[in-house]
Amino acid sequence: QVLLAESGGDSVQAGGSLRLSCAASGDTNCISTFSAMGWFRQAPGKERELVAGIRSGGTPYYADIVRGRFTISRDNAKVYLQMNSLKPEDTAVYYCYAEPQRPHKGTQSCGEEYWGKGTLVTVSS
Repeated sequence: QVLLAESGGDSVQAGGSLRLSCAASGDTNCISTFSAMGWFRQAPGKERELVAGIRSGGTPYYADIVRGRFTISRDNAKVYLQMNSLKPEDTAVYYCYAEPQRPHKGTQSCGEEYWGKGTLVTVSS
């Protein structure tokens, strides 16, 4: 079974930094061919939103609200999110995600997408 395991969430003061980590484990064919990995977040009462992602080729993309403060990086089936200059508005549960690549995607051994269970980031003013 493919699993995504997140870590790094914590409570920090505004202006502080955190580094989130996510590691995929399981079927080698699946986790070695993710087309993209990244991070979403969801605050209470709000919709889940994209924070950052990175393609298999290494090209990152960011939500406007975090661009310049957050940096995403990837090492094979691991993805990281360096978060600097944190603001109270960044408070949310952060979820790691991964998108398998065809022909593996959507098969019994490799689903359509994978999500971690989330790690809580709390930024106080």
